[in-house]
Amino acid sequence: MARFAAIVPARYASTRFPGKPLADLGGKPMVVRVCERARDSGADPVCVATDDQRIAQAVRQHGFEARMTRAEHASGTERIAEAAAQLGLADEAIVVNVQGDEPLIAPQLIAKVAATLERNPQASVATACHPIHDAAEFASPNVVKAVLNAKGEALYFSRAAIPHPRSGAPQALRHVGIYAYRVGFLKCYALLAPSPLEVAEQLEQLRVLWHGYCIATVIEEGAIPPGVDTPADLQAVLKLLR
Repeated sequence: MARFAAIVPARYASTRFPGKPLADLGGKPMVVRVCERARDSGADPVCVATDDQRIAQAVRQHGFEARMTRAEHASGTERIAEAAAQLGLADEAIVVNVQGDEPLIAPQLIAKVAATLERNPQASVATACHPIHDAAEFASPNVVKAVLNAKGEALYFSRAAIPHPRSGAPQALRHVGIYAYRVGFLKCYALLAPSPLEVAEQLEQLRVLWHGYCIATVIEEGAIPPGVDTPADLQAVLKLLR
């Protein structure tokens, strides 16, 4: 089993759902539910990276570590890089970015992504995908698709319906927003210029590919539980928890 840390980026500000990390899920803040999933994956340490003292206080009250990070970070990856530096993690250490709005994420998936990066020394990042079986999902720009090479490394991510099924197309894959990084790469990431593809698609992982870094992937065959982007999503997750 890979040894790895888990860092949960959590901002209070949100256009669609302000204060989302502190939303109540069965008597606990959502960000704490995420920390519990990360802990159950075998991650050590588990740490929340935030710019808000209310979030940090709630996390610490439930026995988890929190690190205060700058408010102006443009992405969760940059926030994780700052937290990893504060934790003093070695360059070769593996850190998994567990999104703070994924309270139902499977602990096994977190561990799989970390193990995938450990098994692929040529990769700087690892992530996850799962098969798309629904035509509406395949067509939706809100569902990010991934195309892989023969070694299971990412070739491209897009909101478009790729690969186009003209004839004999492989199984379409949905990208799952969980990432494992080597700390040494995290130190480089913030220095990389945004790529035109990243700007066009609004997908930060395209910056990694644009600059020539390798992203390894794991394909998760099982269903991926929903995350929380809106108050309506929160109600759906509460039903699943019950």
